Amino acid sequence: MINVVLYSDQVIPANEKVDARLVALMKGRGSRIGYVPSGPDPDFRFFMEKQAYYARRGFTLDAFYDLDRGHSDAETAALLACDAIHLSGGNTANFLARLRRTGMLEKLRDWGNGGGLLIGTSAGAILMTPTIAVDALFSGGRPEDIEDGAALGLIPFEFFPHVQAKPSYLPELIAYSARNSRPIIACPDGDGVVIEGGMAECMGDLLLLSDGSIDHVAGHCFHVHGGPV
Repeated sequence: MINVVLYSDQVIPANEKVDARLVALMKGRGSRIGYVPSGPDPDFRFFMEKQAYYARRGFTLDAFYDLDRGHSDAETAALLACDAIHLSGGNTANFLARLRRTGMLEKLRDWGNGGGLLIGTSAGAILMTPTIAVDALFSGGRPEDIEDGAALGLIPFEFFPHVQAKPSYLPELIAYSARNSRPIIACPDGDGVVIEGGMAECMGDLLLLSDGSIDHVAGHCFHVHGGPV
């Protein structure tokens, strides 16, 4: 079964409700979380921020896996031996390119399909989906114009974080959903989606976009291969 936690951000206090579900998911797994950054972090600034964030929740962030340098099989095995793996925010397209170039896209996909717990914030959350197409909206582009956006594909819907950040995002997403067969969950900061045991739980004021229509799904659960229940 797929186990993922999708955050729009991990900044504002409203994320506590998603954090609580993550804590529950980690019970019985352990407390070690691996960290895969989207891009260079030479002074470990973002890594240390995440270390502090997870430490406040009782977890240890102790495996920093920089995609821009070579890793031994032992280092890769150490990452995959963690109890969960965090995929950071950042530039989604560059993150995807790094994962592909290093062969980690396939390794993380296999790890996630094998029951490993993946945590994604913003770009990291988008990468859990079949395609990063919605990321085009952040740079003024059109999702339909993304030609090579295939991502991890662990979940059957697309995920759009920070939907509250710009008034045009929601109408653009609705229009895209009318031309796209795949549902989209639009998520404001402070909210998220937790998938466990084949069910997706919408935590916060999330929106489900499908066939040009929009539904509020706060507190709803979905079968990950079906519709709302």
